[in-house]
Amino acid sequence: MSQKKVYLAIDLGAGSGRVLAGEFDGRRIDLVEVKRFDNIPLKLPSGWHWNISGLFQNIIDGLKLAAEKYGDRIESIGVDTWGVDYGLLDKDGRLLGLPFQYRDSRTDGTMEKLFERVPKEEIYRRTGIQFMFFNTINQLLAEKISASAALDLADSLLFLPDLLGYWLTGKAVTERSIASTSQLYSPMTHDWDRELIERLGIPSRIFKEIVDPGTPLGPLTEELKEATRITQAQVITVAGHDTSNAVAAIPNDGERNPAYLSSGTWSLMGLELDHPEISDSSCADGFTNEIGVDGKVRFLTNICGLWLIQESRRCWLADGIDIPYSKLASLAADATPFRSLINPDDPLFAGGGNIPEKIQDYCRRTKQAVPERRREIVRAIYESLALRYAQVWEKLMRYVEAPPRVLHIVGGGCQDRLLNQMAADAIGVTVLAGPVEATGLGNITTQAIALGHIAGLKASRKIITESAMIENFEPQDQDAWIAHKQRFADLTARNL
Repeated sequence: MSQKKVYLAIDLGAGSGRVLAGEFDGRRIDLVEVKRFDNIPLKLPSGWHWNISGLFQNIIDGLKLAAEKYGDRIESIGVDTWGVDYGLLDKDGRLLGLPFQYRDSRTDGTMEKLFERVPKEEIYRRTGIQFMFFNTINQLLAEKISASAALDLADSLLFLPDLLGYWLTGKAVTERSIASTSQLYSPMTHDWDRELIERLGIPSRIFKEIVDPGTPLGPLTEELKEATRITQAQVITVAGHDTSNAVAAIPNDGERNPAYLSSGTWSLMGLELDHPEISDSSCADGFTNEIGVDGKVRFLTNICGLWLIQESRRCWLADGIDIPYSKLASLAADATPFRSLINPDDPLFAGGGNIPEKIQDYCRRTKQAVPERRREIVRAIYESLALRYAQVWEKLMRYVEAPPRVLHIVGGGCQDRLLNQMAADAIGVTVLAGPVEATGLGNITTQAIALGHIAGLKASRKIITESAMIENFEPQDQDAWIAHKQRFADLTARNL
C-alpha cells in the first residue's frame, strides 16, 4: 500500500497558531496537529502589535517537528491568518517595525476622515467591502495622518500570510483573498483600485502583484531547508484569509449558493456567490464581498462572535475562577431563557475589557433584568448571538432566488452544541455543524488541488465530507424565539 501524501497547513488565528499535517490517502484527509502555540499581542509604547518574529520562530519549530515525523513525504506548505493586518518592508525587504494589531486604537476616528476624502457610497461601490474600523484602508489612513516614517520608507506592503510566505521562500506576492479584505481591492477589475489608493494619499508603489490561491511560490530558502530538513516541498499560496479556507471546506451537497457561518472569535455569516453583489441595499445591510477559492465570492457580514465568551472567561480567570468552555455552555443551558439580551455588535463591546460588567451596564441602560450570575451572562451572550444570526439570515435571503435548505456552521465554534441548537431554533433551518478544522482542511485541499492531487473544489468538498464528522441540528421550539425577535430588533436599532 502506498504511503499517504502529506501537506502542512500553517494556520494562525488571533489567539493561537498551529502547524497541521494533512495525511491524504486519495479518499480522505486525516489531520494531525504537529505544534500549537499562543499568539499573544504585544502592548508597546507605540500601541498594540503582533509578535510576528515569535510566531515565525514557532512556525519553524513546527516545520522541524513535521520533518522529523514525515520526512520527504511532505508535499507542500500553505499559510493562512486573519485578514486586514500587514507589515511594511523597505527596498531591501527588511520589516519596518512590528505589524499593528487590528484592534489598536490608532484607527479611532479615521472613518470620518476617510469619508471626507472619498464618499462612503463610492468606496463601497468600488470595493464592495463593509465598513469596519480595523480595515486596512483605515489602518493605512491612520499611518498617513500620523506622518508615519514607516509608510514613507516602505517599498512593499505584505499582509501577514504573504509576509510569512516571503520569509519562507524569499518571494513576495499578495494573495487575492487576503487582498480583498483591505477595502482597497476591486472585485470588478480583479486588481488593486489604484485610483482610490492615490486619492487617499497612500503610496501606490507598496501594493504588489496579486496571485490566486494555489500559486506555487517555490521551495523554502536554502537557510530554512537546512534548518528544517524540508528540502523538496513547495510553499503554495492557499487562501491567505482563514475564513476563505473555512468556506472552501463547506461540505456542500450541490446547493448553488450555500449558506455558512464560520464560528470562532468572529462569526462570519454569508453566502457563496459566483459574482459580487454590490448595491445600495447590500451596503445598507452591511454585507461585504470578499474573494474566495476558485474565484468564488464570499458575500458575508462580520458578527462579534465567541470573543464575547472568550473575553468573559478571561475576566473570570483573572479573578481566579477557571471555568472550561464546556462548563460555561452547561451553565448557560440551566439559566432562565430570554432574561437579558444584548446587541453583540454594539460599539460598547468592540474594545474588549471587562465584558461581563459591560453586559450588566448595557442591560441597566436598556432597562432589562441585569444578569448578575455567570450563567445568566453566558446565556445572554448565546441567545443574543443566535438572534443576531437570525437577523442576518433574513437579510441574506433577499439576495438569492432559492433560499438555502441548511446553514453550515464550520470552525472551532461549531463544537458548541448549545449555540448550534439555538442557531437552528432562531433561524428555523437545519444546521449542519462541522468540520471543526475547516480552515486547516481548506488550506490543505487548496495545496492538493494546486499540485494536481485533487481535481478541484467540488471534488475537495466531497473528500472533506468523507473526512470530517458533521452533526445535524433540527429547529425546535421556534415560537419562543419568534416572540423575542422584535425585542432584539429594537435593541439593535440603537447604539449606547
